[in-house]
Amino acid sequence: MITLALSKGRILDDTLPLLKSVGIEVDPAVLDSRKLILPTADPGLRLIIVRASDVPTYVQYGAADLGVAGRDVLLEHGGEGLYQPIDLRIGRCRMCVAVKRGFDYAAAVRRGARLRVATKYVTVAREHFAAKGVHVDPIKLYGSMELAPLVGLADAIVDLVSTGSTLRANDLVEVEEIMQISSRLIVNQASLKTRHAALAPLLDRLAGAVGSGAPA
Repeated sequence: MITLALSKGRILDDTLPLLKSVGIEVDPAVLDSRKLILPTADPGLRLIIVRASDVPTYVQYGAADLGVAGRDVLLEHGGEGLYQPIDLRIGRCRMCVAVKRGFDYAAAVRRGARLRVATKYVTVAREHFAAKGVHVDPIKLYGSMELAPLVGLADAIVDLVSTGSTLRANDLVEVEEIMQISSRLIVNQASLKTRHAALAPLLDRLAGAVGSGAPA
């Protein structure tokens, strides 16, 4: 049995059509249940539903053979024990720096001010600002990032942005793009060696579907 770890929300919604394109379907009734282990139409493949930030950990330790995780999650995790063979080109967005409207970010960076940065992507934020020679005090938050500059908790935020509507609704402006983000298929390195015969055909089918422009 091959186990694929997914997280509910956008990644699950975007992965299901991709799986369907390679002949793997999931009963909608099962998807609507509270079950965390889901069968598929392929008797040799099951899904497990975990928190997005936990997907790499389940795959790293072999509780899942495969997983789908955003580049942002993988950078924070570090990628130990993981093979990342396919960019699935789903869950696309960008990681950006944003500030409250009226805050002179360019001037603050030029004069070398120490910035307080709210984010759940502490590793990425540290590396980004270090490369610019800017000192930062990261403040780890797990949600409602846009609130931090509005109440004086932080000077800036580092977060994922898709349309930018949430920033605009909270009077924040995007001042710098750090990187483009998409979701990758990740594979446990030990599983790839010991279960290569079982995994390789699925990897080939998914790579072909992505390359042919299948729903993503």
